[in-house]
Amino acid sequence: MRRAIELAGNAEAEGEVPVGAVVVLDGRVIGEGWNRSIGQHDATAHAEIMALRQAGKVVQNYRLLDAVMYVTLEPCPMCAGAMVHCRIGKVVYGAPDLKTGAAGSTMNLLSYDQVNHHVLCESGVLEPECRAQLQAFFKRRRAEKKAEKQARRALEANDKEA
Repeated sequence: MRRAIELAGNAEAEGEVPVGAVVVLDGRVIGEGWNRSIGQHDATAHAEIMALRQAGKVVQNYRLLDAVMYVTLEPCPMCAGAMVHCRIGKVVYGAPDLKTGAAGSTMNLLSYDQVNHHVLCESGVLEPECRAQLQAFFKRRRAEKKAEKQARRALEANDKEA
């Protein structure tokens, strides 16, 4: 999970929501990813999807039986669905996502009765660190937007005076 937190820092450095993911199989990292949706103009470029893509290439198979995904934020429905389809063994996440979490917070697609594969799930691993990273990002983002709005108002006021 600590590596996933580091990768989330890569996302933040690129102006993305700081989420990082790592896929481990037999004690070896086979996939890593961080959010890249904005930079790649791709709604599917979530940290988990990026890590699953890399892991599939490493093992030369889209099925990742017995692999474990470590991710800093609870997976969304898209990512949870991808984990079911690739038959990953377990997901370990840090912070819950109370708006779109699909591993138990708002819904649980990982163990939905009607699907043929259920993914084990462990939550709350390094949760304070994962949550703090996300909260600091969004606090800074809100402050930046507020400053931009104030600057725009000041310019508009100057234009009216001129």
